[in-house]
Amino acid sequence: MAAVVAGDAYLLFRLGSRRCALPRAAVREVLPLPRLFRPPSLPKPMAGFLNLGGVAVPVIDLTKLFGLASAAETEQALYRHILLIGRPDGQAPLGLLVDRVLDLLRLAPERLRAVSPEATLNGCAVAELETAEGFVHLLAADRLLLAQEAAALSALQEAAAARLADWDLSG
Repeated sequence: MAAVVAGDAYLLFRLGSRRCALPRAAVREVLPLPRLFRPPSLPKPMAGFLNLGGVAVPVIDLTKLFGLASAAETEQALYRHILLIGRPDGQAPLGLLVDRVLDLLRLAPERLRAVSPEATLNGCAVAELETAEGFVHLLAADRLLLAQEAAALSALQEAAAARLADWDLSG
């Protein structure tokens, strides 16, 4: 792990050849890549659903969402992670599939700089973090999905929840 500096905490991860980060406060949990169920006709950015204690958690592949080439080849796929983040609508958390979690850093506010408009990853990157290895895109969790994508995701999640309920043997 890198040296700790007073400031806000950020979780660094890899998406293809890019390094990105989310504020630590936005990430509820980091999970190793489990088996996901993927109903037919899901949109390309959807990796599938994670059954988290009987709750269907949608998982978005960020490399596909941003149109990036994934570094996760067959042998590297074992090291992929899911970042569970909260959703502003109060629904079940959202899973973000990343190629690999790299580090947890604390950086002073002066180590952030504005990001150029052409490098915002569709408006999701709100700043760049200065690290010893170079600059990292800081993503805003609430900007990852467009309103239409979030609505479609909610409908898909309801269908996945109904499917899980059909298999509930306790009732």
